[in-house]
Amino acid sequence: MAILECKQLYFSYPEEPKETLSELSLSIQEGEFLVLAGPSGCGKSTLLQLLKKEIHPFGSLTGDIFYQGKALEDYPPAQLTKDIGLVFQDPENQIVMDEVLQELVLGLENMGVGVAEMRRRVAELVHFFGLEPLLHAKTETLSGGQKQLLNLASVLLLRPQVLLLDEPTAQLDPIAAKELIQIVYRLNQEFGLTIVLVEHRLEEVFPLADRVILMKQGRIHCEGSPREVIDQVWESGNPELITYLPSIARLYLELDPSKEQIPLTVKECKAWAEKTLKPMSPNQGTNEQYPEVLLEIKEAFYQYSRQTPWILEDLSLQIYKGDHLAILGGNGAGKSTLLKLLAGLLSPQKGKVLFGKQNIKKLKKSELYQKIGYLPQDPMLFFVRETVEQELIASAEQSGQADPKKAVHEITSQLGLSNVLNRHPHDCSGGERQKAALACLLLNQPEVLLLDEPTKGLDPVSKQQLAFLLQELHAQGITLVIVSHDVEFAAQYASRCALLFDGGIASHGTPQDMFAGNVFYTTAVSRAVRNVLPTMITCEEVLAHCRAVRSIS
Repeated sequence: MAILECKQLYFSYPEEPKETLSELSLSIQEGEFLVLAGPSGCGKSTLLQLLKKEIHPFGSLTGDIFYQGKALEDYPPAQLTKDIGLVFQDPENQIVMDEVLQELVLGLENMGVGVAEMRRRVAELVHFFGLEPLLHAKTETLSGGQKQLLNLASVLLLRPQVLLLDEPTAQLDPIAAKELIQIVYRLNQEFGLTIVLVEHRLEEVFPLADRVILMKQGRIHCEGSPREVIDQVWESGNPELITYLPSIARLYLELDPSKEQIPLTVKECKAWAEKTLKPMSPNQGTNEQYPEVLLEIKEAFYQYSRQTPWILEDLSLQIYKGDHLAILGGNGAGKSTLLKLLAGLLSPQKGKVLFGKQNIKKLKKSELYQKIGYLPQDPMLFFVRETVEQELIASAEQSGQADPKKAVHEITSQLGLSNVLNRHPHDCSGGERQKAALACLLLNQPEVLLLDEPTKGLDPVSKQQLAFLLQELHAQGITLVIVSHDVEFAAQYASRCALLFDGGIASHGTPQDMFAGNVFYTTAVSRAVRNVLPTMITCEEVLAHCRAVRSIS
């Protein structure tokens, strides 16, 4: 039986010439685990918001949405609030209370649940999620993973029939992301909860999904079981769509045209790889030498107040001219704090930050902004004007561009932002906001780009476009420093990686040095082929090796 059904949905935002959703019909079965994927701006988040009546986006809607056979309009608002839960992409946007326990009971209090029933529900769910140590903690002190777990628990306390999740792992490190997805899967398997998950980390969710829907330009492009969708996409031969496929599936399809059993898990791919791939002896990665230290942090200590522990402790890191460095680490490890120190936005209590041989404190702000571009994790901090175009033109004027409109046109064409110029930044998807903020930075032509989670909210195609752009900027001589939870992205595109742990740099080296031997902080391909090809960490490396072996033989 369909628990949610959409019939011929058309939706467009105000003053937008193009519809965000067009002729969309969809039936979601009770107890189904459904994954929605597709490019940023294709309508995934809009669809979720339309299914959650209380947060309908403002715009023109035609068509019908049914819940358990009745139109949404026929239900009292309180029932839909309880029955259809939503977890947002950014955990910060959903938390409103100061303490964890207050946040947990807020929804129950608003629904008028009695004290005895409230205590029983909270006790049961807190035990299920293992939140006992955090009950009286301040919400602001929680890591990203803990905040998202709190959001999920708060929604589940209302005992929904349907759980909608809009990229819930976008801001989580690889371990926290796996844990959250596994909890969602348990809810589906053990309690029959209907799950509709919008997600870009398809490596993790393809093996768990009952059905996958790939959207494109507001329509359903293809749908079916995970293997059926993989097969449809592969047969289409469309390079953009193929980037959506999990790397282990792409590796298999490139090397085994029989398609006897497309692997969805590392276990399945590992068994195939050990029978199929030609082994090679392990060899050590080599560190690329850089001629000049451009940005350096020396023996730095930082804490946000005297009452809190050190976030960074005796940390030293050199960034070379022409570097492409990826900094990884768990939620709360201090990666964003480190980036702010390098950008000159914060000053260490001990130690110093140098640009070249000059202390960064002695640089004027105008001079600093020309040398270092900093993209924060929340791109909305960039926007103060009514439209994306106004913001970009203002940035171009401030950077001294001779022809601001021409510069804006060039950068928006390069980043694929032409269709959002007239939108308010709040009406853009997370990926579109991220690219618009990056465009503001690039108009200033900095020597160093510091990017905090630049792939957050980006679909695989947009991520690939970002990678090509960063490679182009790197080739032009711009030094890149990226903080990221995206191991696959770092492994494929960075020239150096560093792992932040316990306030300092625990290890650093080439991507091969960093990821080849890891259990958690590594790629799916590395886990699958390490017994045969121990130093290879990306699909592209394995394919290149196999082609070389074939050409020799």
